[in-house]
Amino acid sequence: MKNHLNRRNVLKGLALGTAAVLAANQTVLSAEENAGETPAKRKGNIKQSCCYWCYNLPLEEFAENCKKIGLVGIDLLSPGEQWEIMAKKDMIVTMGNVPGASISTGFNHIENHDKLIEAYEKYIPEAAKHKVPNLICFSGNRAGISEEEGLENCVTGLKKIVPTAEKYGITLQMELLNSKSHKDYQADHTAWGGELARRVGSERFKLLYDIHHMQRMEGDVIDTIRAYKDVIGHYHTGGVPGRNEINDTQELYYPAIIKAILDTGFKGFLAHEFIPKRQDKLVSLREGAEICDL
Repeated sequence: MKNHLNRRNVLKGLALGTAAVLAANQTVLSAEENAGETPAKRKGNIKQSCCYWCYNLPLEEFAENCKKIGLVGIDLLSPGEQWEIMAKKDMIVTMGNVPGASISTGFNHIENHDKLIEAYEKYIPEAAKHKVPNLICFSGNRAGISEEEGLENCVTGLKKIVPTAEKYGITLQMELLNSKSHKDYQADHTAWGGELARRVGSERFKLLYDIHHMQRMEGDVIDTIRAYKDVIGHYHTGGVPGRNEINDTQELYYPAIIKAILDTGFKGFLAHEFIPKRQDKLVSLREGAEICDL
């Protein structure tokens, strides 16, 4: 996860029409007018955070701005200095990275298990110590194996670390990604991830449902959220097409999606993982937080 800016293969965004440009400009002005020192008061019905890799700011400065926007934490931070900074800023690492775990190298290949199990056994207790509630994990790329073999291998590996996760109260979250951008990634459909969660059979293993990725891969976002509410433990946002702002410049209607999430009784975190196109990225982040604050 070190090459944060290469983590997502970004598509080009849609060109704005004249009316959309005017509306976007009004939103920018509104957000800028409210971007003062007073922290935004959020309803708190859904706990919002964001992904650090989308922003080119020092973490301490970024954390302070996130707090002003009304976010509770930041996703995809690594153990060590980043976790310590968040503790100092009294913010949550809402999803922690695990050194050695990567999108392409995951639990679906037995030969990866020893390295991954060692890493998770080390960092699960560290996550508990630093009050990091979730750690990310990945299926890995297929590399020629079948869907069933990938499931079986993931179950075998995950069941070796789930007892430690249960002991320390840490939830392992496997990210669902589209395999159009992340070529050959195996956990590219919610049904596959849902079957994996059923076989693992632990409340400490859930799915990280990335709305951008699953819209691109399978659509039916709201129906899927409802159908798999029991195994989804975390959400990422992002516009489609282009993984940019989640406003009316793209095809997803986030107010309806957030309402559907809330209707399921979801109590976890929703992290913004869009790449702002505006020059002032924090204006876009504030706008995203406002859109999802139902």
